[in-house]
Amino acid sequence: MDDAWDGLGYRERPSRFGQAVVWTRTITGADAGSPVLPDGCIDLLWVGGRLVIAGPDTRAYRPAAMVGTRYAGIRFFPGTAPALLGVPAAELRDQRIELADVWASGTVRRLTEQLAAADDPVLALERIALRRAGEVEPPDPVLRRVVAALDAGWSVAATAEAAGLNARLLHRRALAAFGYGPKTLARVLRMQRALAAARSGVSFADTAAATGFADQAHLAREVRDLTGMPLGQVLTRSAAAVPDEIDLLPAVS
Repeated sequence: MDDAWDGLGYRERPSRFGQAVVWTRTITGADAGSPVLPDGCIDLLWVGGRLVIAGPDTRAYRPAAMVGTRYAGIRFFPGTAPALLGVPAAELRDQRIELADVWASGTVRRLTEQLAAADDPVLALERIALRRAGEVEPPDPVLRRVVAALDAGWSVAATAEAAGLNARLLHRRALAAFGYGPKTLARVLRMQRALAAARSGVSFADTAAATGFADQAHLAREVRDLTGMPLGQVLTRSAAAVPDEIDLLPAVS
């Protein structure tokens, strides 16, 4: 068995690409059907001999995967993938589509053959991203500042002002870059901050206070609205935690 597939469950590491992590997951009986929570990210997946794009989610996604299904993926941080894929993020929202629906079938066929022959599919996915990044214009750096500001709890108005954009233009840019408007992205990022705190053992009340919710009830409502599950159930059933992006984003002031 290839080293990339050794073990069960979920594993990840920072990607050589930069604004991404790479990960593997083998479905076990314990986590079959575990939801994938909204995180503002787009993933390129290698599963079942296919290259699949997982677009930005607005609700928890429950993959219909059998026990033993193996995934390799590269998860691009918010605003990073559309420039690589050549498609606005809004067109991928809440979607799982074949890469061949976006790129030329001949190109995808060659990449699929490379992945199938690779000793380590994670490294092969990284090579795809790195090669593609050398062929296209990089994402607008203002997008990283937008994500950093929203993730720091800034209001949409303050974020727009800091980015030098009016509210209408920020919304339009956000749809193309993140798949949804800045208010929705802010909600998703705040939920992820709260879940990370709660997973670390912080009480729900203290989590709510530390992450910008009015109170614990507000936190619970937001989690249910974004995931369809109660907060406690999310913490016990959700897939492995999404990587912390704070250290990879520029500070805002």
